[in-house]
Amino acid sequence: MHEVNNSINNLTQVSFEFDGIALSIRKEKAVWMPALKVLLIADLHFGKAAHFRKSGIPIPEPIHDADLSQLNKLQEELQPTQTYFLGDLFHSDWNSQWDYFNVFLSRFPTTEFHLIKGNHDVLSPQAYHQSSLKIHNEPLSIGKILLSHEPMESIPTGHLNLCGHIHPGVRLLGKARQTVRIPCFHLSKSRLILPAFGNFTGLALVKPKDGDTIWGITPEKIIHILSGTSIG
Repeated sequence: MHEVNNSINNLTQVSFEFDGIALSIRKEKAVWMPALKVLLIADLHFGKAAHFRKSGIPIPEPIHDADLSQLNKLQEELQPTQTYFLGDLFHSDWNSQWDYFNVFLSRFPTTEFHLIKGNHDVLSPQAYHQSSLKIHNEPLSIGKILLSHEPMESIPTGHLNLCGHIHPGVRLLGKARQTVRIPCFHLSKSRLILPAFGNFTGLALVKPKDGDTIWGITPEKIIHILSGTSIG
């Protein structure tokens, strides 16, 4: 596995190759496999605002608009033949936003949408059956690339696990003690953890080990966290 395009030279995506397959990490918090025309997204948590309102917490629905706008941009730009949601696509119990989301998916008839179910994907079988999504209860493989929601406990030698669930982030520390928390991609040995695609999610600050690679994500660019960079 080696990096092809360094983030210093390409601020909007960083590409590396694994088992002969090119993968591009994008600032939109997604992974793109150009040769296969496969798009990978984790932890959208759509419908979470409505879920909170049911509990009496007045979260406005437009908080999800930016997520769908970003997904629409990726779909229109890349024209994937397959889009995989790596779990936690919809936040828990059914609400009307599920119907709205499925109308959104219908705008892309040339894309086959897959959901590898996560811990928040708890809708009824009937709800999933009525959608255009292909539902997977277990991890999937694309060659030696293993797709799952939660990080796999055991990764076979020579394989790479792409997953979500963690919502990884980093806190960057400035010279004047100012700090900023941003989502990130976290590559550790044979695992690449994707940031949460949804904006209405928290961050779990990662503690990288020697040999790990962190790519911080901002709306404008990717920041390659080099060794020696001050992070908290």
